[in-house]
Amino acid sequence: MRQAKEHADNRNWMETIVRHIPGFKGYLEKEYRRESDELQRNWLAARLQQSKKGLNEYMQDLTAAGNLDALPAVERVRLRLDKLQNRIASAMQGYSGMFDLVRIDESVLDRVYQHDANLVDEVETLADTIESLPTKSDPPATLAAAIIQQIDALEEAWDMREDILKGME
Repeated sequence: MRQAKEHADNRNWMETIVRHIPGFKGYLEKEYRRESDELQRNWLAARLQQSKKGLNEYMQDLTAAGNLDALPAVERVRLRLDKLQNRIASAMQGYSGMFDLVRIDESVLDRVYQHDANLVDEVETLADTIESLPTKSDPPATLAAAIIQQIDALEEAWDMREDILKGME
């Protein structure tokens, strides 16, 4: 995932010149933050999408083994994962542009940015758990319940992000 510092180091000549215009430097930095927020949300959603390969493989293994009774529990995991992925992909932007009706204070944005950094770790842990499903020997219902607990925790963390943006946290 591309960091704001990396973006600043790779700006073009026009951006470098425009940054010297009074007031424009702050505008550009805000736009970079907005861009970073969108990139981060897209990365989180893409990582969850990528983890579904492990879930698909696990479901194929269950089907091949004739363990069809376990499929509904695993399908619930897929549905919850889809719901979470869609929430993240279509979430409210973490920063408002210069002409947006709703403004988000920079101190709030800093809290969202820190919160999002923690979300990256949580999404990565969940994705790793899902991708390792085909190697697990525990009962499918037990595995599905554990993953749903992780999804619940991530949804709560996502709710907190939305509360921070709405000024409720």
